Amino acid sequence: MPGIDDTRPFIPVRIAVLTVSDTRSLENDRSGDTLVQRLGDAGHTLADRVIVKDEVPAIVAQLRAWIDDDGVEVVIATGGTGVTGRDVTPEAFEQVYEKRIEGFGEMFRWLSFQKIGTSTIQSRATAGVARGTYLFALPGSTGACKDAWDDILVHQLDFRYRPCNFVEILPRLREHEGSRGKV
Repeated sequence: MPGIDDTRPFIPVRIAVLTVSDTRSLENDRSGDTLVQRLGDAGHTLADRVIVKDEVPAIVAQLRAWIDDDGVEVVIATGGTGVTGRDVTPEAFEQVYEKRIEGFGEMFRWLSFQKIGTSTIQSRATAGVARGTYLFALPGSTGACKDAWDDILVHQLDFRYRPCNFVEILPRLREHEGSRGKV
């Protein structure tokens, strides 16, 4: 059975939160606030928090800055994953991925379907890895952020979660470079 193995220690990870929006600020970024609260409640460390416009160069620049920062192990973005003309987060993420984590978007939409039905088809939630950093792009609604965190990320970012999780393989993400990774 999948679940928490209490014989293993909890290992906090350093998570940066990126909000992609033309209109939000720190004062009204409810989705970013939701992620910050949940990652803190889980025992993780907020490494940084930034809001950028829905523009591919701005998103890519912020992702690359965090990928190059040894103090950031995970990036969770909210916003810009829909299908309108200004929704460009997946395109920006694709520019930095080394490997895609196909199952994340698939699982997110499957879980979301159970709550919002076929409206989930409009989500282009995505995830991948770049130079030892996990990258997750979520829709901009607080509900989507709660669902992604509560039903997927809280487990996969917990070293104690069995049968496997993202934290236990974090040191191996850069082994193709001959590096020991970020941890």
